[in-house]
Amino acid sequence: MKLFPYAHATHPSWRMAVELVLAQLHSFQKNPDYAANPNLGVLYITDHYAGAAQEILEALREALPSVSHWTGTVGVGISSNNVEYFDEPALSTMLCDVEPSNFRVFNGVSPLSAALKSDFSANVALIHADGQTPDLGELITELAQNTQQNYLFGGLSSSRSEVVQFSSSSNLYPSAMDSHFEYEKQLRSKGVFTGGLSGVAFDSSVKIITRVTQGCYPISKSRKITACDEHVVLMLDERPALDVLLEDLKISMQSPREKLLRRVRDTLVGLTQQSVESTKKTGGLQDDVLVRHIIGLDTQRGGVAIAEMLKVGMQLTFCERNTSAARADLIRICTEIREALEPEEMTELQAQQLNSASLLNSPLAGGKIAGAIYVSCAGRGGPHFGSPSAELQILNRALGDIPLTGFFAGGEIAHQNLYGYTGVLTVFAIDKV
Repeated sequence: MKLFPYAHATHPSWRMAVELVLAQLHSFQKNPDYAANPNLGVLYITDHYAGAAQEILEALREALPSVSHWTGTVGVGISSNNVEYFDEPALSTMLCDVEPSNFRVFNGVSPLSAALKSDFSANVALIHADGQTPDLGELITELAQNTQQNYLFGGLSSSRSEVVQFSSSSNLYPSAMDSHFEYEKQLRSKGVFTGGLSGVAFDSSVKIITRVTQGCYPISKSRKITACDEHVVLMLDERPALDVLLEDLKISMQSPREKLLRRVRDTLVGLTQQSVESTKKTGGLQDDVLVRHIIGLDTQRGGVAIAEMLKVGMQLTFCERNTSAARADLIRICTEIREALEPEEMTELQAQQLNSASLLNSPLAGGKIAGAIYVSCAGRGGPHFGSPSAELQILNRALGDIPLTGFFAGGEIAHQNLYGYTGVLTVFAIDKV
């Protein structure tokens, strides 16, 4: 496996953006360190280009005949190495040097379950999903269970216009050989879908490392939900949930209405399953904490309504978005990835350096990463980290100039969970020679 060619561009004309991207890709393909004939393309576009999704994919397929498999989606923002594009027409792509026998592209017409009936065994999978898909949570869980690691990484498409997904492959497996086959064949040839799930599954020979980074910080201790009614938590540690919330926020129902509502709107809820602690010893949220919005106050029952179905026994922590915590946690996951790539060669001094944000420019891991995909929440990015592209600049300082593509999602997917306000960083590791 060699380094993955990657490219990004912005231009009012999608045709010009494609030409700029192709020029970058061809330049990388001539570099002996990069793959000359990669097989799998990952493509992300901003919603400004959503109406031209089919034309963009066709232009890339025509110019890159060796890339016979594509996956991707649309976002309100997209990213590449050291840069993000929000609220402007742009596209970002990366061409992965992975053998076709080691991955399978899937979608609603050709589901992963059909591919598994062949000799292919899925280890993990990259997933793109439409947030309006019915029973989405169950579908995510079911898809994860079709992989050996029970692990997905990816996110929900985000768009202010059309919601599209790219899913094109020369080895898609039809779900049924019936009268609809010609229609299915036509859909597969076009490669642009709306609704449902799509992505690509990798077998165990593809070395992948994934980490989740939280963007919120707890402002209360973790408490057990001792009574609830669907979305409404009624009791926390046997106390009325609304009383606990007001106490933690240091506010009362007698406070000015605008002040009360603003404080509640700024507060989020971190949830974990029964007996799972939600905070780390360092004070941040655990990786498996699901952050959800408070959607209302039930003054009659003393409850707090949460945008999630609740169960008695869950652990709940009130939290809020925090730039410093998000920066520190992003550096943490990069540190973990770097250490995972060089566990034996790392000296004590290097290990110490990895924990210092000012010394993260060393090329320790750069030569071991073939490429990376970063899915971040649409509510993060430059506005949350303090300046345009600041989030991607942190990744660049931590991991070096690595091939990277990504998008800003309406919800992030990792393990079998749908997250919010997080980032999901996945790297493809190069085997040692």
